[in-house]
Amino acid sequence: MSPPFAHAKITLGCPLYAADFDPENHGFLLVGGGGGEGRSGTLLNTSKKHEVSEVVDIDLSRDEDSVTSLAYAQSTELWATAFAGINSSMREQEQGRNEHLRSFLLEYPPRRRITAGEADAAPEEPSGHKGQTKALGRVSYFTSTAKSKPETFQRVIRLSKRRKENGPRLGAIATGLAPEGEVVVFAADTSSPSVKDIRGRIRLGHKEEAADVDVIGVSDNKEDEANFQIAYCTDYDIFVTKCNYHYNRSENLDPQCIHSNPFPDVFASSKARPKFRSLRFLTPTILLILQNVPNGAGSEILLMETTGRILLSKRLHKKIKSGIALSVAALPFTSPSAKARKQLQHAIAVAGADISITVLTLDHPLVAPYANLQFRPHLFLPSVHPTSITSLTFSSHNPPSTLWTQTPPQYLKLASTSIANTCIVHTLPLTSYPPPKKGPDTTANYVLTIPGAKSNITQTTFSVLAALIAIAIGAFFLQAFTEIRGASPDMIGAKGWLNERLHGWLARPYMFEDAIPTASSSVQSVAQTPLSMASGAFETAIESFYAAVGEAEETISTTSEKIQEDAQTPFSVASEAAETPIEAFYGAMGEAGAKASEARGKVSEVGESAKASAGKVSETGRKASETAEATAEKLGLRDILRQRNTGSDTSDLGNDGKEVIVHHTPEEDGESSLSAEKHDSETLAEKHSHAKRWEDMGRREREAWKRRLLDAGEWAVDEGESVLKGVFFSGLGAAVGAAVGG
Repeated sequence: MSPPFAHAKITLGCPLYAADFDPENHGFLLVGGGGGEGRSGTLLNTSKKHEVSEVVDIDLSRDEDSVTSLAYAQSTELWATAFAGINSSMREQEQGRNEHLRSFLLEYPPRRRITAGEADAAPEEPSGHKGQTKALGRVSYFTSTAKSKPETFQRVIRLSKRRKENGPRLGAIATGLAPEGEVVVFAADTSSPSVKDIRGRIRLGHKEEAADVDVIGVSDNKEDEANFQIAYCTDYDIFVTKCNYHYNRSENLDPQCIHSNPFPDVFASSKARPKFRSLRFLTPTILLILQNVPNGAGSEILLMETTGRILLSKRLHKKIKSGIALSVAALPFTSPSAKARKQLQHAIAVAGADISITVLTLDHPLVAPYANLQFRPHLFLPSVHPTSITSLTFSSHNPPSTLWTQTPPQYLKLASTSIANTCIVHTLPLTSYPPPKKGPDTTANYVLTIPGAKSNITQTTFSVLAALIAIAIGAFFLQAFTEIRGASPDMIGAKGWLNERLHGWLARPYMFEDAIPTASSSVQSVAQTPLSMASGAFETAIESFYAAVGEAEETISTTSEKIQEDAQTPFSVASEAAETPIEAFYGAMGEAGAKASEARGKVSEVGESAKASAGKVSETGRKASETAEATAEKLGLRDILRQRNTGSDTSDLGNDGKEVIVHHTPEEDGESSLSAEKHDSETLAEKHSHAKRWEDMGRREREAWKRRLLDAGEWAVDEGESVLKGVFFSGLGAAVGAAVGG
C-alpha cells in the first residue's frame, strides 16, 4: 500500500549519516556519509514531490574520513555555506592533528520557479547544469591529549536559528567515542571558523559523552540577542547552561543538571535505567526529550521545562522498541480566541529502530502558563527504509508574505537517510489557520494539523465505537419489541418491564405457541380413534349375520317350490316314483337344515367377533376416558379457566367439584415452570397443605404470582383478576419471600 503522503526516494553510492535542509528554501537538501576513508557529500534537489535529483557533489579528499554531521550556516539564492564533521586522514591524526570541523561553499544552479501544477506532475529529467563546491576552512575545536584516540569523531553539530536581521548565532559540537567527552560552543555567523570563534567549552567526565546538544537564543530583543542557552544530555542526565556571544573565551562553562533518571528500587529485578537519546529546544524555557525505556521495552517523549519539571510525556507506538533520531519544526500561528495569543505548533518526528517514522504535533503558547498540552498523533510510517535510519530532519517553514489568495499550497518536508544509501523525502501538506475572514488582502498562517481538531486515529476509533454502540442499542430495542409483541420467545424479560396497563395494551403471548396441538384436541383425537374402529367392526358383523339368514331363507323357498311341482305329476308316474318326492323333500330339508346350521354358525362367529370388538371398544373407551381425565387435570391454567368460565368442558371437568391449583416447580438447570392441576378437596389438603386461594394472598404475593403468570403466558392483564378467584397457588416460596422482603 502506498504511503498516505507524497514521497520521493533516491539511492546514492554510499551509506548516509547526516542531512539538513536549506533554512531558506526546502527545495535543497544537503546529505553526507561514506564508509571508512571513502566519503561523499551531495546537494539534492527536493523541489518536486515525486523526484529527488543530485545537484552538487562536494569535492572531498579520498584520504579523509566520512561525513558524520553537517548543518547549513548561511544561505542565499545563489550560494550557501555549510559546516560538516569530517575526520582528518589517519596520517594527520597520528601527528596529533584532527581538523574535524570543515566549512564549504556550495554554488547553486540557476533556479526555476516550480509551480503547484509542476510539483504534482510526473517527474521530469533533472537539469544538466551541475553546481560547484569549494572548501573554505578547517579547524580542530576538541582538546587534543595523550589519551585521544583515532576513533574520536564529531558526533553532532547544532546551530541556533538564524534571525531575520542576521544577528549573532552560536553553534555547538560534541565528541563521539572520546575517552573524555567534550562540548564546544563557537560563533556560527562565519564562513570559515577558527579557534578565536570559540565561546565556551564543557568538559565531561571519564567515558561520558553527550548524546545530543542544542542551542537557542534567549530572546529576539536587541538587548538579549547575544544571550543563548545550551542544553545537552548524557545517558542519564540533562544539563542546561547559558552563554554570551561576545564572550571570547575558551574556559569551561558552568552547566547545571536539571534532571536525572533515578536508580530503580533495590528490590527491582532489573537495575537498568531509561536512557536519553536526543533533545531539542522548543522555546527558551521548554525542552523536548527522546528517552528509551530499558531492555528495549519502548520509547517515549518528554516535555520538560528548563527548571527540570516534566510537563507532559507520551509513550510511542508499541512497535518502536527504541528511538534513534528526533527532529522538530516550528509553525507559528495566532489563536482565534478573544485574547488572540501568539502560539506555536511544533511538528515532531521520531525515527524508531524498527525503521518507522512517527509524526506528532504539539500546540502551546510562547510563554507560560502552559495549559491543556497534548501530543497529537498525525502520521505513522512503517518500514520507511530497508535498514536502520541514521538521520531525520524537517525543512524550515517561512510563512509567506503574499496575500492568502495568491499563495500557492504550502508544504513541510521531512527527510530521512539510512545506511542502505537511501534518502527519502516526504511532503506533508499544511493548512491555513485560522482561515482568513477579513477579506482577500490578508495573509495567513499555516499548520500541520488544525489546533483542537481530533486526529485521524481518534476520529476513526470514535466512529467505530459509536457505530457498535448504535448497533447494540438497536438490536436490544428490537429484541425487546419482538418479545413484547410475541414475535420471539422471552430472552431478556422485556414483558416484565411494563406496568399492568401498558402490558395489557401491548403485550401478546408468543404467537408460535398456537402451532402446537393443545391437550384437549389431543385427548379428543385419541378417544375418537378406538371408538371409530369399534363401530366399524360391529357394523361389519351385523351385515355378515343378515347375509347368512337371507341365504338360508332362499334355500328353503327353492325346496318348497320343487315339492309342489312334483305333486302335480300323473299318478302313474307318481306311483312309480312314489318314493322320489319324499326322498327329494327330505333331502332338500336336510340341505336347508345344513345351510341354516351353517348360517347359525356364522352368526355365532359374527356375534363372538362383535362381542370381542365391543370389549375392545369398551376397554379403549375406558382408557381414552382415563387419558382424557388425566390430561384434563394437567391442562394449562388458561385452558382450565376457559373451560370453567365458558362451560366448554364437555367431559364435565369444569363442574366436577374439583379445585384448581397452580404449582411452581423449580428445574435442575436453575429455571422454573408452572403447572395447573385439578384435585378434590382431600387430595389438595394432603399434597398442597400450604396452598392459598387467590383471595387469601397478600398484595405482594399476588404481584409476584401475576409476574410469573405473565412470563409463562398463562394470564394477561386485560383478563382481570376475577378469573383467578377460587384458584389455589403453591410452590413459589423463594420468589414470594424475596418479594415480601423487598
